[in-house]
Amino acid sequence: MVIHEMSEKECREVLTRGSIGRIGCSLDNQPYVVPIHFAYEQDYVYVLSTLGQKIKWMRKNPKVCLQVDEITSPSQWASVVANGTYEELVEPQFSDERAHARTLLQKQHQWWLNALGERQTRSNDALIEPLFFRIRTDSVSGLRTTTD
Repeated sequence: MVIHEMSEKECREVLTRGSIGRIGCSLDNQPYVVPIHFAYEQDYVYVLSTLGQKIKWMRKNPKVCLQVDEITSPSQWASVVANGTYEELVEPQFSDERAHARTLLQKQHQWWLNALGERQTRSNDALIEPLFFRIRTDSVSGLRTTTD
């Protein structure tokens, strides 16, 4: 097994194929990393969420990263990190972008379940307000294994 750096094009291809990753944010020198469902298109990562710690932190410090893996086996994998800026898609200013995010995310099976289902279970509130955001990717990097 040999580990190679991936090109920007290869990194963006992994992001395009991906749907689950880990978002990292920080506040007051404290990191916070959580799994998310996402959709990637061109230079943006689109996400459905609800108001919670990650949103509160990203509102205060919009510099974030997304880490995505493709794992075939312990010796065959690719891992990509996208660094970027959090942008909340609020109504009515970002109505078109919200609709676009929904269209992209709907291609995934039960795309809304993690964001809304988990929050509804904990709060017993069926009327949790969904929140869409995107990450404008500023840079991507990645590593991939080969069996050279």
